[in-house]
Amino acid sequence: MSRIEGPTPKGRAMVESGRGANAWLTLTKPGVVVLLQITALCAVLSHDLLEASGFSGMNWNESIRTMVIVFVGGYLTAGGANAINMWYDRDIDPIMQRTSKRPIPIGTISPNGALFFGVSISVIGVFWFLEFANQVAAFWAAFSILFYVFIYTIWLKRTSVQNIVIGGLAGATPPVIGWATAVGDLSINLDSIQDFLVSIFDLGSLMPWYLLLLIFLWTPPHFWALALYRSEEYDSVGIPMMPGVKGAKRTLIEMKAYSILLLILAICAPIAIGEMDTTDTVYYVFGGTGIFVTLWYARTVFIIDPNEPRTESGRIPSAARSFFVSMIYLALMFVTVVSASAGLQASILGAVLVGTVILRDEWNSRTPSSKISA
Repeated sequence: MSRIEGPTPKGRAMVESGRGANAWLTLTKPGVVVLLQITALCAVLSHDLLEASGFSGMNWNESIRTMVIVFVGGYLTAGGANAINMWYDRDIDPIMQRTSKRPIPIGTISPNGALFFGVSISVIGVFWFLEFANQVAAFWAAFSILFYVFIYTIWLKRTSVQNIVIGGLAGATPPVIGWATAVGDLSINLDSIQDFLVSIFDLGSLMPWYLLLLIFLWTPPHFWALALYRSEEYDSVGIPMMPGVKGAKRTLIEMKAYSILLLILAICAPIAIGEMDTTDTVYYVFGGTGIFVTLWYARTVFIIDPNEPRTESGRIPSAARSFFVSMIYLALMFVTVVSASAGLQASILGAVLVGTVILRDEWNSRTPSSKISA
């Protein structure tokens, strides 16, 4: 049987949720893709707020139009890459409990159909950015697809323990795509290699690259916290995850290293806004809030104990807690960026909101009835 068609398990009960249009939607991994697009939309808001010097000067009609363009194009390109990923992983998905109910393993969608669908919407997404955004946004959208499919899925995922680290670059590009779209008229210069590089990297601000680095450095400790107690499933299908190959001790060392890098990034974050120096109050509000949130998250990484008793479901409580907090952390960091982009008053309100969320989460985590789902 050909690699394209591949075997699909017989005799599996097909649930209603896996039928029809919903099955095709499932191929795109909607939960993951929507989260990625939220980071892109935050980049659009940050750009427009900085350009308008706050909410009062915002052209909301134009900003909403830009966000619609980014969301639709981003969903098509990221969703298409995910569908291609499911096509390629059709040999291992039926074996893993986490992925066994996907459309291809249960036979709802054929492998060829998934591949055609993924390639089609990926191409449509790139052309969408060319038509409604600009060449630079389209370039980074195409880059994310090719990097995720060829570098991560086909090459690194099954060969390197650094798969999630390097592959995480594809998931870090949405803010760059969103920012490039918000800038407006950008084009790629092919006169020389230097001109080409300048045209795709010079977006007029350090902010999109700060957001890219934030997601890139966040991905390994976020994912490895989960892999600490779920790596056996990956080992069974030949995917080398850090905890399974190098062990929990080495994994924790690298997670802590990334946490420290995130803290350094938070300290340097105010530089990304531009036209700001140490005499600006918002400099300290933005920087201080980012440092506070990062220290809160880093603490959960440093106290992970792989030897603590596991729950009935097999979780390591401290690792599950860190995984859960990491998602809140990333959301709060983007809230901090958007609020700081709107000026001093908004940055103070953002800091208060961030502090409230953290205090509430800490309070809830210490109540006997609290449960972590990871």
